[in-house]
Amino acid sequence: MLVAGVMSGTSVDGVDVALVRLAGHGADMRWSVETWASTPFPEDMREMLLAMGESDRVRMDDVTRMHVRLAHAYADAVRDSLLRANASLSDLDLVGCHGQTVRHLPEASTFCGAEVRATLQLGSGPALANLLDTPVVSDFRAADMALGGQGAPLVPYVDWALLGDGAEPRAALNVGGIANVTAIPAGRGPDGVVAFDTGPGNMVSDALCRRHFGIPFDRGGQIALSGTVDEDLLAELLADPWFARRPPKSTGREAYGEAYVADIVRRAGARSLAPGDQVATAAALTADSVVRALRDFVPFRPARVLLSGGGVHNRALTDRMAAALPGVRFGSTAEVGLDPDAKEAVAFAVLAHETFAGVPTGMPSVTGARKTAILGSISYPA
Repeated sequence: MLVAGVMSGTSVDGVDVALVRLAGHGADMRWSVETWASTPFPEDMREMLLAMGESDRVRMDDVTRMHVRLAHAYADAVRDSLLRANASLSDLDLVGCHGQTVRHLPEASTFCGAEVRATLQLGSGPALANLLDTPVVSDFRAADMALGGQGAPLVPYVDWALLGDGAEPRAALNVGGIANVTAIPAGRGPDGVVAFDTGPGNMVSDALCRRHFGIPFDRGGQIALSGTVDEDLLAELLADPWFARRPPKSTGREAYGEAYVADIVRRAGARSLAPGDQVATAAALTADSVVRALRDFVPFRPARVLLSGGGVHNRALTDRMAAALPGVRFGSTAEVGLDPDAKEAVAFAVLAHETFAGVPTGMPSVTGARKTAILGSISYPA
C-alpha cells in the first residue's frame, strides 16, 4: 500500500507528510519512504493553534472551524507530496493523520459524574477523507485512553517494528515539542518495550527564542552553546515532581507551554540571567530530563540511542546527553535508513496501515491501558 502519514506536532511548526510504501505487519514489515516534506502553517493559523493549545479562553466557533480548516491544510500538503513523487490521488491507498493536539488530559478525573481521561486532536478525518477521496485513519489516542491508558506516546509500536534489533538493545528518542523515549531490548520482543514522555523537548527553548530573539527556534543549538547554564535554576526546574514520576506518563503544551516559560523568565530575571543563558538552561533541562529518564526508568542500558525530531540538530542537547552517558552511542535514525525529520510522519503512515488491517498497535506496557487497542478511527470517502 502507498500510505500518506500526516503529522503536526506540539511545536506547531507546520504539516509533515511522508509517503510510505508498506507491506507486511509488525517486525516483518517492509517499508520504504517515497518522499517527505514539511509545509509551514500560515502565521495567523499558527498563532491561533498555539492559543487553542494553552488558553482557557478560546471561541468555540474558532475551534469548530479550525477542525475543518486543518483538514484542508492536511489535504493540500498531501497533494503537494504526491506531486513531488510524480504520483496522483488514484495511487494513494490510505492516509494516517494524527491531527493537532489542543488538549491532552491523560489523568482520570471525575467530570459530570463519570471518571474520564480525555484528549482532543483537531483535524476532521471525515472531511480529509472526502477532500482526498481516500480512506483516513485518525483519532489515534482515544481508544487507548478509553481502556485506562495515557493515549501516549503513540509511536513505540513503530519504533519496535522499524528500529528494533535482534542483538543490540536500543533507545529511540524523539525530541519534538515534547520529548519521548522508546527503549527496545535486544531480541525485539514487544512485551519488553518501555516508552514514555520524558518532559519538554524543544518547546521551552523555542518559546524563549521567540520571546527574546524573534526567531522560531535555536538553529543548531548555537544560542544555547554560546550561553551558560544556570545550574541552580536548572535544579529548581528538575525538582518538578513530574520528572520523578514512574511511567506510564505523558504530557504536553498544557504543562510546558507559555505559562511555564513565563515562570522561567520571571525566575531568570530575579537572577539577572541573559537571554542566551536562559536558552542554554532550557536546553539543559531537556537533556538532563532525558538522561534521568533513561537512568531511572529503563531497566536496561541501551547500547545506542537513535534520535529523531528537531532536537537531533541541536548540538547543545546532543553533546550534553552524550557527555552524561559515556559508553552509549548517540546517533540519528538516519543510521538505519529513516530520515530523523520524517520519522513522526512515517510513524502515522505505519500506524494507519496496521489499523486498516485490524492489527492492534496499542502497547499496554507503555500506556497503562487494560488491553491492547486497535488505534484510530477509519473515515471513508463518499
